[in-house]
Amino acid sequence: MPMNGYYGFYHDNLTRRGRLMIQQALNALQLGSIYALIALGYSMVYGVLRLINFAHGDIFMVGSYIALYFAVKLNLGAPLTVLATMAAAAFLGVLIERIAYRPLRSAPRVSAVITALGVGIFLETFTLAVVGPQPQAFPELLPKIIYKFDGIRTSSTQLTIILLSFVLMVALDQFVQRTRTGMAMRALSWDLHLVSLMGVDIDRIVSITFALGTSLAAVAGIFVGLAYPVIDPYMGIMVGWKAFIAAVVGGIGSVRGAMAGGYILGAIEILAVANLPSTYRDMIAFAILLFILLVKPSGFFGSPVSKKV
Repeated sequence: MPMNGYYGFYHDNLTRRGRLMIQQALNALQLGSIYALIALGYSMVYGVLRLINFAHGDIFMVGSYIALYFAVKLNLGAPLTVLATMAAAAFLGVLIERIAYRPLRSAPRVSAVITALGVGIFLETFTLAVVGPQPQAFPELLPKIIYKFDGIRTSSTQLTIILLSFVLMVALDQFVQRTRTGMAMRALSWDLHLVSLMGVDIDRIVSITFALGTSLAAVAGIFVGLAYPVIDPYMGIMVGWKAFIAAVVGGIGSVRGAMAGGYILGAIEILAVANLPSTYRDMIAFAILLFILLVKPSGFFGSPVSKKV
């Protein structure tokens, strides 16, 4: 029977090293799940429009504040908070695409990049103006139960993050691979102009792409609030950059590549922290990822882009 939210199981089957490896694997899966959910938005938008949406990390941050509002101010339960946050973030993503990116679809790439950076700065400053610069505590949406098995500790929150992230990513992959809208997304990634001549509503497909990417980023914002229960208006900067690098390492434009890149980055960071001082985490992670890109510039699941000269 559980006592005070704690479950204990004791065996002597695992060695100390084995326990440590399993513990770090669980931590890597949790962190990698968060990176992968955010990286999917970068990868999907790039795959359809060849646009790097540098505001995506700030959308992740806004998603965590939207969830905080629904959970605290409106007192919604956990399922409604997640669904309402995903819907609000999807609407925000479609709105940003309609106002900021769609008018620049035929403009030089640098114009869209500068606009994306401007949208990110706007989201940061708007959040600062509304909620202030102070970090805020994120509520526990679910009862937190600690499980211990043979010296390995995990929690209901960690398991929920890992399992729900996996379900969402598999659902997205199946949506892209098996539905007509997913087929249109894949077709746009090959040739946007040719697909438009075949009667595909490009604006609709692009809007759906932004809606899916931003809703998953909002879920990642909720997971960060649950796992590390303090959020602030600048939390999306570094996490956004890391998720973008994860998308590139996995093969930007590939849904499965974004998943793989997120988990690879999460594993590298956790291993770096477990074996070295935490201040070396980012240096080690980025150095290894740079080496991976030097060996395989298109990423693990990406395809080299050839141009006719």
